[in-house]
Order: sequence, then structure tokens, then C-alpha cells
Amino acid sequence: MAAKKDDGRKTVAENRKARFEYFITDTWEAGIMLTGTEVKSLRKGNSTIGESYASVEPEGLMLLNAYIPEYQLAGPFYQHSPRRPRKLLMHKREIHKIRIATERQGMTLVPLELYFNEKGMAKLKLGLAQGKKLHDKRETEKKRDWNREKSRIMRDKG
Repeated sequence: MAAKKDDGRKTVAENRKARFEYFITDTWEAGIMLTGTEVKSLRKGNSTIGESYASVEPEGLMLLNAYIPEYQLAGPFYQHSPRRPRKLLMHKREIHKIRIATERQGMTLVPLELYFNEKGMAKLKLGLAQGKKLHDKRETEKKRDWNREKSRIMRDKG
């Protein structure tokens, strides 16, 4: 099952690799249009957004390549396609800002977290990201290792 957070959110899927691969500049919360079997499958907690991305299409903001498995208890007529494009719900002004950043500045829209909020609605946390170079990734890894070593030293000493 998915872990429960203290602010009433129930995290379903998290893209932990995104913070290593990209510099995240801005974040937004978007609603996501799902079918009934997709919601039931998400509540079971086995979906992945690690390989997915979002893009601004003519019909709106779309989440592409996110994997939500079929709900096994539903019949074959009611099943959904696991990797179908899903529409994201945001205000027009926010979508316009995202469109400008992705087209002019070469930024990428990366999903960071898929969760249910305190009202039970499925939400997606999106981040406006810029790709890291290899030396930036090495620097991030050094900082993470140093912080881990520092915490070990403090725990042993104190």
C-alpha cells in the first residue's frame, strides 16, 4: 500500500530520479482526468511515473507514458490502456506560463509526485525542470554522500 503523509496526502507514485536528473525551478499541482478503473488501480498503489513526462498539446496539458496498471477485478470491457495519454487540469494562465517556458527557454515539464489529496482527489505535482550536466550530477552525488557521512559521524559522536 502507499504511504500516508501527515498533511493528509496519500502518495501513490514518486519520481525520485527527477531531482537527480534535473534542476527543478517551479512546481505546480494539477488535477488528472482518470477513468474509474484507473482510480481503483491507483488506490492499490502500484503505478509508476518514472519514465513519464508532460507536454502542452493543442487540446491542453497532457501526461504521457505514465503507467497505471489494469484493475484486475473489473471485467475486460471496462479496462483502460495502461500507458494512455491523460489530460491534466490546470488554469489557462498557468498552462500559458508553462508553454512559454518550454518553448522559449528549453525547459521540460516533469511529473514529481502522484498522490491523493485530503479530499480524495488524484493530483499530480509537476516541476518545470532544466537538465543537469554530468558534472552537476557528480556534485549532487558528492553532497548527498557527504551529508550521509556527516549524519553518521554526528550519530556516533553524540
